[in-house]
Amino acid sequence: MNHMKKIAVLGAGTMGHSIATNFAMYGYDVNLYDADENRISTVENEIRADLELLAEENVIDSSLIPEALSNIHYFTDLKAAVVDRDFITEAIPEILELKQKTFKFLDEVCLEHTIFASNTSSLALSDIMALVSEKRKQRMIVTHYYNPAHIMPIVELSHFGIMPEEIYKEVEDLFRSINKQYVKVNKDVPGLVANRIQQAVAREVFSIIEQGIADPEDVDKALMFGPAFRYATTGQLEVADMGGLDIWCTVGDNLLAVMDNRKEANPLLRKKVKEGKLGVKTGEGFFKYDPETLAQKRNDFHKRMIHQLKASQYYMKNS
Repeated sequence: MNHMKKIAVLGAGTMGHSIATNFAMYGYDVNLYDADENRISTVENEIRADLELLAEENVIDSSLIPEALSNIHYFTDLKAAVVDRDFITEAIPEILELKQKTFKFLDEVCLEHTIFASNTSSLALSDIMALVSEKRKQRMIVTHYYNPAHIMPIVELSHFGIMPEEIYKEVEDLFRSINKQYVKVNKDVPGLVANRIQQAVAREVFSIIEQGIADPEDVDKALMFGPAFRYATTGQLEVADMGGLDIWCTVGDNLLAVMDNRKEANPLLRKKVKEGKLGVKTGEGFFKYDPETLAQKRNDFHKRMIHQLKASQYYMKNS
């Protein structure tokens, strides 16, 4: 049974505000903290817009919006945000020292039963919890979401720490209550599961662009209407079984030797970063983004994710 009722989310950025929205939609009392006063003063508008889009797409009833908004409380005082919470998720920058310092402070001021979670997918849990007490380490876990967290069904849960099984089950119950599909990760490896799969795809995508094999629009089209079309409702292992493992073995032998196997980011990607072409945040990445239409593009991106969510719900209801 889920005994966690009071939630805190640390960091009101892209992931944090979306995580807070997700919990608030399901009736949880949520404290959203950010050290940036300007961010805290404006983030409610983004949350409202996210909820309105979900209502527009018939994912939630519009009558839920006022209640969900009233479930979120905004803080710039960290202690005040966390002191009475049952479950705390940090979604602050991926800086180890900052996370260590934050969790050390939380350990000192929070209730004994409070569970601490990190949204990291690149830092080791053992390093993140290095400064907390041995007792608290038993109540720490990685809970890694995908963006946008209030739409994407997945959350990856670390099962490789020293958390007792009964506490881990409480965390599973919590995420089941907000309609998440949780993935139990048994080993502490960089990237966990989903990001490792995603990076393998991204490595080849960037390499294809670098080699001039196809234009960016066509590479995305190949993924969207090829592998990703199937992956919306099935997984790689089922796809392999359906196609025949003998075929997959033969194709692997033929293709893997000529595919990208580098162990660092693609030079093309690094060049764009050096040029300040970071994607939507700077107005240009692989594609260009007009500031006047950027909000609409983000909205359309979320709509597509919502449509994928609806397509996936058949599997989620019948698995």
